[in-house]
Amino acid sequence: MRGDDQLLAGLRAGDDTAFEELVRSHGGRMLAVARRLLRHEEDARDALQEAFASVFRSVGDFEGSSQLSTWLHRIVVNGCLMRLRRRKVREEESIEDLLPRFREDGHQVPASIVWDGSPTEWLEREEICGLVRQCIDQLPEGYRNVLLLRDIEEMDTRAVSDLLGISENAVKVRLHRARQALRTLLDPHLRPQAHRGAA
Repeated sequence: MRGDDQLLAGLRAGDDTAFEELVRSHGGRMLAVARRLLRHEEDARDALQEAFASVFRSVGDFEGSSQLSTWLHRIVVNGCLMRLRRRKVREEESIEDLLPRFREDGHQVPASIVWDGSPTEWLEREEICGLVRQCIDQLPEGYRNVLLLRDIEEMDTRAVSDLLGISENAVKVRLHRARQALRTLLDPHLRPQAHRGAA
């Protein structure tokens, strides 16, 4: 397999085998990114196809200041976000019902309870990963996208701000609220057994 420099040279030269290698080596991971953002298989595959076509058209403009995979990742995320914007605009769902509630004295109602096991143990259990994905999908889109881009795609705040066209502060606020809401959704499933009946 060629390194980034050789692969990039091949792409710029219009080498079909270089393009096939790019698709073969990065296609699976990029499709997973598109699936997380778009949640529909056909949309995800279309977005990925458009992203690779965009790479092919604009590879001459790529300066090589970042890794080829990083550049491709950004093109895929951009394409997915554009598709989400083109979808029929609907009223943003409220996240308020999913946020923790507090009494006047500052105590949370109901109180948070420590979950069974450690985060590492949860992630090793396939059913927990599926549950987390389902709960993320229940978040309102504006919050879900911030959470996916920051915590799952591991993009920095500035990059997410640029992609979504919102301030860095808005990214931080949405991320905080999205994490709180995700905790609320996961809580009934991850509480220790003794507390589930009382919840």
